[in-house]
Amino acid sequence: MKLIIDIGNSYAKVAVFNGDVISDIRIINNTSLFDDPVNRGEYDGVTSAIISSVSVDTAVIKEQLTKKGIKVLELHQNTPLPYINKYSTPNSLGKDRIAIAAAAVLLHPGKDVLIIDAGTCITYDFVNKRNEYIGGSISPGLSMRLKSLNTFTSRLPLLNMPDVGKDIALIGDSTENSMLSGVFHSAFLEVEAVINQYKRLYSSLITVISGGDYKYFEKLVKSNIFATPNVVVLGLKKILDFNEDW
Repeated sequence: MKLIIDIGNSYAKVAVFNGDVISDIRIINNTSLFDDPVNRGEYDGVTSAIISSVSVDTAVIKEQLTKKGIKVLELHQNTPLPYINKYSTPNSLGKDRIAIAAAAVLLHPGKDVLIIDAGTCITYDFVNKRNEYIGGSISPGLSMRLKSLNTFTSRLPLLNMPDVGKDIALIGDSTENSMLSGVFHSAFLEVEAVINQYKRLYSSLITVISGGDYKYFEKLVKSNIFATPNVVVLGLKKILDFNEDW
């Protein structure tokens, strides 16, 4: 069994793999991370782990896991990767995007793959069929767009996205609905247009949509476009597997 710990700014995603199958996954507030069942012995069958953190000092977690006989790999910019990194500034590449590129290699080896991760930001990451990570783009996510409308104006309210599946009208009949329309439909059209631009360059392109807000974009899922939750976790697992064979 293998343990994946992906620590973001506020929350951590902790997953256990039994072979190639996720047997357990949970989201934990970073302040509760050290009290998580992983540190209480609920995952005693784990033999190796990978930790990716953008916010929390992982020394204590690594020590706790190592004391249990678990081999721990911490992701950083010099970690050997299962692809060729062609990014011109590799030291600035976010750990989530490093993992996302690994997920592209895992999910669709030998293919031109675009992975769209819809979270705080919407990131676009491209790996070509030669196993080369080229780069991509970053734009504001849905919640960030709503927050910016409130932050940089004097009268627009702070809104949250409605529940997935609730219709967001193109023509907003109130200020709130106009904001939701502008944020959602502009983001949706952006994602759709980016996919089409990549397809003009790579006719056999495979696209994967993931991230916390991926369900808002499920209408885009069609031929050669797939919705795959937990893509960062899958990528971290691929990196851990690669380094065990390194």
